[in-house]
Amino acid sequence: MLLFRRRARMLRWLVCGRLGPVWMWKALLLFVAIAFAGQLLGVIFNKSSVQPAARSIFSSPDAQGPSLGSCQPHTHIMFLKTHKTASSTVLNMLYRFGEERDLRFALPLGYQLGYPLPFNAHRVKGYRGPRVIEFNIMGNHMRFNKPEVEKVMPADTFYFSIIRDPVALTESSFAYYKEVAPAFRKAKGLGDFADDPRKYYDPRLRNNHYARNLLWFDFGLDHNANFSEALAQRGKSMIRRAFKLILISEYFDQSMILLRHALCWPLDAVVSFSLNARQQKPSSTGGIGGSWVGKAAAAAGVGGRGGRLQAKAAPNLSLTDDQREKLRQWNALDWYLYKTFNKTFWDEINKFGHTNMEQEVALLRMRRDELARVCLRDGGKPVEAQRIRDRNIRPFQSGLVKILGYELQPGLDNATRMACLRMIRPEIQYKDVLDNKQFPRAAPAAPPQAGQQGGAPAAGPFLRGDSSRTAERAGEAVGRTVGDGGRDWDGSRLRRSNQTLTEGKGRLR
Repeated sequence: MLLFRRRARMLRWLVCGRLGPVWMWKALLLFVAIAFAGQLLGVIFNKSSVQPAARSIFSSPDAQGPSLGSCQPHTHIMFLKTHKTASSTVLNMLYRFGEERDLRFALPLGYQLGYPLPFNAHRVKGYRGPRVIEFNIMGNHMRFNKPEVEKVMPADTFYFSIIRDPVALTESSFAYYKEVAPAFRKAKGLGDFADDPRKYYDPRLRNNHYARNLLWFDFGLDHNANFSEALAQRGKSMIRRAFKLILISEYFDQSMILLRHALCWPLDAVVSFSLNARQQKPSSTGGIGGSWVGKAAAAAGVGGRGGRLQAKAAPNLSLTDDQREKLRQWNALDWYLYKTFNKTFWDEINKFGHTNMEQEVALLRMRRDELARVCLRDGGKPVEAQRIRDRNIRPFQSGLVKILGYELQPGLDNATRMACLRMIRPEIQYKDVLDNKQFPRAAPAAPPQAGQQGGAPAAGPFLRGDSSRTAERAGEAVGRTVGDGGRDWDGSRLRRSNQTLTEGKGRLR
């Protein structure tokens, strides 16, 4: 018993005297637990303060621009995408706006809405009849046919388009469609063609619509008709009734401000980078180098071609003042349209106010420069396609001059990178992205055989004709898949290279 008591006293001495009382240990353990929890929470809060949630430049107040009052953004929009007029840059804006808001696009079965045939509602993928499905935005190439468009688009749709000086348009068209339009192909240079267009032009030959009154043709009118004041006025009246706004390529930034106010859109929706800009050549190209083409109206540029065709010299676009006047006479219907809507364009600016216009254009350009610094590598300068590391954003090459593109700045947060990517994504790839979103379960159909009706959606870029039941009767090639070695509507072969389709004959917008 005595031994037991001695051992108990020894144990109490060890615990309380040498190691401390039990309550002290409990307190110590509680303190350690609190300290650990505090340190853990501190790390979390510290990380939150040092690295806040990424705030994209696209969510800054500058993205909205000057107040537009209480108007509501238009979401039913039809854009007639004319050729060689910076229309690809405008289409990119529509693509971005619609994608960000999950709007439904009236997309073609291939890449064009039946062009050069007059538009038919059944060219729209997913169309099931008038008012069965609500489409928000239509903007791919078509030859305008309003009754058919009205079957697809809602009654409150805002219609607009863009035009360009027909002399500058012909310069670009000649360079780009030199190997496509027989009238251009026969001429040694644009000056030769301008001196005597009828020597080279045969209205019966396919693709020659590129060589005369191309704007008039795209608006759905008879581009081979002889000019008369009465005919020109009827065409002008038709366009005025159908379209609420006609933009001018030469005044691209002013056009974007008018468009922003007409559509009640935020500033960033009309800020753009030059898409499909051509590589500029010395001024021997007829005076268009260094002009607005390479800056604001990039989509009016001319593409470079791959393979053996790249060895061909760029076409001679030199023109004298006399030859320019001859081109205006040759494209008299287009020239009439341009003069008419150039006047109405400036009437709109007068209503808007020149001081207000200058201020908003300055803001637009500042915002473009700011986004270029954030988004684009190499100081925002366009680069040759082969230098672009991401093959998914390499621009399609077609024509006799190289088409330039962009590379994204590395290290962007996810939100900013996605917004920047939308601004530089080429038209072909963007259309495919939207198509996959709208038709995620659409399995590719087998390519149609010769003489077979219907057909899978054509997979090649810039297809002038989509698959349709009347395609072969109308002189178009039925759309075919690339893997089958399909042909475009003019018979040129299609082949895939670096995830981007190339063609035996080059065409762009």
